[in-house]
This record gives sequence, structure tokens and C-alpha cells, in this order.
Amino acid sequence: MKPQSTHGKPGASGIRAGLAGTSSLKSIDWPALLATAPFFMFAIVMMVMPTAALLATAFVDKQGGFTLANFAEIVTPEVADAFMASAKISAVTAGLGTVLGLVLALTVGRRMTSQKVKAAVMSFCGVASHFSGIPLAFAFIATLGRLGLVTVFLRKAFGIDIYAAGFELASFSGLTLTYLFFQVPIAFTIIMPAVDRLSTQTREAAEMLGATATQYWRFVGLPILWPTILGALALLFANAFGGVATAYALTGTAVNVIPILLYAQIRGDVLHNEQLGAVLALLMVFVMTVTISLYLMLRVRSERWMK
Repeated sequence: MKPQSTHGKPGASGIRAGLAGTSSLKSIDWPALLATAPFFMFAIVMMVMPTAALLATAFVDKQGGFTLANFAEIVTPEVADAFMASAKISAVTAGLGTVLGLVLALTVGRRMTSQKVKAAVMSFCGVASHFSGIPLAFAFIATLGRLGLVTVFLRKAFGIDIYAAGFELASFSGLTLTYLFFQVPIAFTIIMPAVDRLSTQTREAAEMLGATATQYWRFVGLPILWPTILGALALLFANAFGGVATAYALTGTAVNVIPILLYAQIRGDVLHNEQLGAVLALLMVFVMTVTISLYLMLRVRSERWMK
């Protein structure tokens, strides 16, 4: 018996492979892929390519050779102080913003009976959470600056000079107050859905078993809300850590934070150091990646709790 030739018709395995490849191509949702193509192109151009450029710049010296010396500048006093200032203002505004946002969400969701007032508060928070940058800085300068509306009113009506008492808008406390204007609404918009989805049956069951309101929130309500609260805290930290427009427009270089120091390294003045700027940018990318990943993990856990 002559052996069958393997160079003629394709074997069964080849036919199955070809059919599998054809079916996999047919299973692709081409309209959806084409519809999302602009988003992926935008992500590649605005996120992937700049990150790759940062990596390429951070590991080379001014002559173009490979080096790790750029990362040694992170421990210099200027960079270390800027990092600590950024971490401090991010932690303070994230903590205060989360607490105030939680209190506001509980007040609106559990205490407020007027639907019109509730809708007004939610509308304001939706707008205020996106109000930042130069417009926000100008609004605070016009309100609480040395010649701001509130400052002048307090001095003329009550004889209170907040600047003589030590307040300074272009300072850590002034920047913290400004950041809270959008940090609190962001926390509210994150926590409010979780508060709305708290089951009333659990509250009634706790009351039937003799639990007080404090015991209910300590042992039932807050443990359920805890993943959402931690997620809001992580997101607010990332939001404050990466903010540059508001801080620079409000304080200039009076407050030495990482975004402003990074801006000083890449804008081309006497402090220009492209390699250090790339290292600082990578540091910010790392912090933002960790905090946002933590937020997404906690958000998934919170949604699982609410089901």
C-alpha cells in the first residue's frame, strides 16, 4: 500500500484550523471595534506614547547615554520637600474631603426630605466637582484675596482682617481650602449612590433587635460603606496629587509641590532639566497608578457588597 501524500489536499487538522480562524474573525464585532477605535487611538497618543517618551528620557543623560543618576536627584532636599508637600496636601484634602462628602451624602440621602433641595445639592456638586484650574483660582482670589469680596466685607462690616490674623491664600492653608471646593463634591458624588442603596430592611432589623442609631452605623452601615469611603479617599488623593493648574495659578511658586516643580523643569527657564522632569513625571505616574488601581479595586468590592 502506498502512503498517502501530504502535499496534496490539506489534512483534517489544517481544515479545522482554517475554519477556526475564519469563525474567530466572523465573531469580532467590527462595528463596535470601529466605534471604539478613536478612543484607543487617543489613549495611545495621549497616554502610551508620552509614558514611553518619559521612560526613554528618564534613563539617559544629557549626552544621550544610559544612566541611573537621574533618579538620585529624587532624594535632594528640593525634590523631597516638594514630594512631602504634595503628599501632605493630598492626604489632608482627601481626608477632609471624604469626611465632609460622607456627612453631606448622609444628610442629603437620609435626612433631607425635600426632593427639590436634594436635586439642587446634587446638581451643584456635579458642577463643582469639575470646577478647577485657573477659573477656580481666580474665583478664590476674587473672593478671599487681599481685596476679595469676602475679605473686604469682613474688614468693613465686622473689623475682621483675616490676613492680619495670619491667613494667606497663596499658602498651604489657602491651597487646601481651594482644593476642598472640588474635593468635597467629588467625594459626595462617589459616596451618594452607596448611601442611596443602603437597605432600609437592615436598619429596621437592627432597630427591632434593640440597636441604637450609633450601633447601627458602627456595626452595619459604615462597614458596608467602608469600601466606597476608602475608594473615595484614594481617588481624592490622586486628584489632588496630580493637580497643577489650580496650585500654580493660585500660589505661583510659593508652595513647592511636585506638579509645580515638574513644570519648572520642563518650561525652559533656568531650572530646566528635562531628565529630572521625566523622573518626576514617572514618580507622579506611579503614585497615580497605585491610587487609581486601589480605587478601582475598592469600587468593585463596594458594588459587590451592594448587590
